[in-house]
Amino acid sequence: MKQIASILLTCLFNVWLLPEVWAQKRPNILLIMADDMGYSDMGSFGGEISTPNLDRLAEGGIKFTQFYNAARCCPTRASLLTGLYPHQAGIGGMTNDRGVASYRGDLNKQCVTVAETLKESGYRTFMSGKWHVTKHVDFWRTWLTEDQKIRTSKDNWPLQRGFEEFFGTIHGAGSYYNPATLTRNNTPITAGENFYYTDAISEHASEFIRNLGDAEEDDKPFFGYIAYTAPHWPLHALPEDIKKYKGRYDQGWDKVREERMARMTAMGLIPPEWKLSDRDPDNLSWEATEDKEWWAACMEVYAAMVDRMDQGIGKIIQSLEATGQLDNTLIFFLQDNGGCHEVLTDNWPRSLHFPAFQRDGSPLLRGNDVSQMPGPESTYMSYASEWANVSNTPFRLYKHYIHEGGIATPLIAYWPEGIQQASRTTDQLGHIIDIMPTIVEVAGASYPEEYKGENIQAMEGQSLVPVFRNQRFDHQAIGWEHEGNRGFRDGKWKLVERRNPGLAWELYDMENDRTEQNNLVEAYPEVAQSMIQKYQTWADRVGVVDWRKP
Repeated sequence: MKQIASILLTCLFNVWLLPEVWAQKRPNILLIMADDMGYSDMGSFGGEISTPNLDRLAEGGIKFTQFYNAARCCPTRASLLTGLYPHQAGIGGMTNDRGVASYRGDLNKQCVTVAETLKESGYRTFMSGKWHVTKHVDFWRTWLTEDQKIRTSKDNWPLQRGFEEFFGTIHGAGSYYNPATLTRNNTPITAGENFYYTDAISEHASEFIRNLGDAEEDDKPFFGYIAYTAPHWPLHALPEDIKKYKGRYDQGWDKVREERMARMTAMGLIPPEWKLSDRDPDNLSWEATEDKEWWAACMEVYAAMVDRMDQGIGKIIQSLEATGQLDNTLIFFLQDNGGCHEVLTDNWPRSLHFPAFQRDGSPLLRGNDVSQMPGPESTYMSYASEWANVSNTPFRLYKHYIHEGGIATPLIAYWPEGIQQASRTTDQLGHIIDIMPTIVEVAGASYPEEYKGENIQAMEGQSLVPVFRNQRFDHQAIGWEHEGNRGFRDGKWKLVERRNPGLAWELYDMENDRTEQNNLVEAYPEVAQSMIQKYQTWADRVGVVDWRKP
């Protein structure tokens, strides 16, 4: 009798501890990320690309219009997985080791991942897609000796960082038809016939969900991290998807950008008084551009890649519906950085990112060669800054930079049983460091102070749960640094500096000028100086190194 009473008291205590909306049953959680996708690419954020499944999530959940990432793939993923700034997790730059603790290119042992945290709290965990938070990918380099390969560590691979199942790639980019570093759990594998990576990510995620949803041995909730490489270069898409967009971009980037801006204003995503940011001065107008057919085809293929990803997300939703899991699953969708301006050339050094050959051993056409249209396996192309400027409408610059075009991401949060937000759109400020504390709260999980004998850094972010309950909160200041590009946001003020070409600090009023057209650094020198001091305090605290100094 005493034992029964004790169990009842424990249950009541747990219900009292957990927030009211999810006291009945802990939700499943899916974290879905796109790669190099711009702010306005999907339909629910003003784009012309067909994304009905993402739009469904947006219409049934909350659209965050003022959410931020860390400007580049590796730091964003490190921050998203750990709830820390990327420097605190050891990946202040990319996955190259710069000999400094905050720039080791590997997740450190003083952080825990979302998967590790939830696994300790009784969740099942899986991942499908791109990892890219470790420098140890040399198992696949055929020119290394076996001794060199043995010295490569798997300590920071997904299964060693909290995931029970993994399918995907360890490194950052590559062919969609034959991706390097393709892995199942801890074992390298090869792509089969008719392989297309976006489809494979979706199919494995759906399979994991169905297996967990149909499991009879336990009733544990699950956490899934689904990290697409789409629409990151190279421009690889299936013919049936490209066909949908044939002719859609013949009018050129200037016109498409204006149309997106008009839709975004009409949808209430941006105020009508905001101005469309100036086009990159290095870009030609569409009228002055040669090879228009090739340029239009680049955006057609890019759109097809986004479209295919959305189709896969639809299959994931179907797997949740088929197992009765959808209503009590919290789904996040966001992007790792803005659209990518990088132009691929034929003289990139051969690497896992830039292979020289196709699967059959024939040479790969590397670089943006207008003599051949993008899309098939034989090509390795990008859509360049002209179309990246469209993807990031209405903002300035691109991936890698701390101007809004590099760090602004749409965030969709969908959870029928847990979200009580009356309005389906919020301008509440947020950052990827907020995802971990949000997940910890809704899962009723415990974030550790110590893990595997290491002292763990405290989470940096703030839970977004108040927004789920139709409440607002004051967000703390946010900082950024990536390869010398720097920024700081505190309330309505944003301080930002572009390393190349070494311009000075700029100051913007984000309430009235989020497209960063009116630099107020001279008009408000005291505000600028205060923000610079705040940035430096933040940078010193998280381990930023000023690489620009001699």
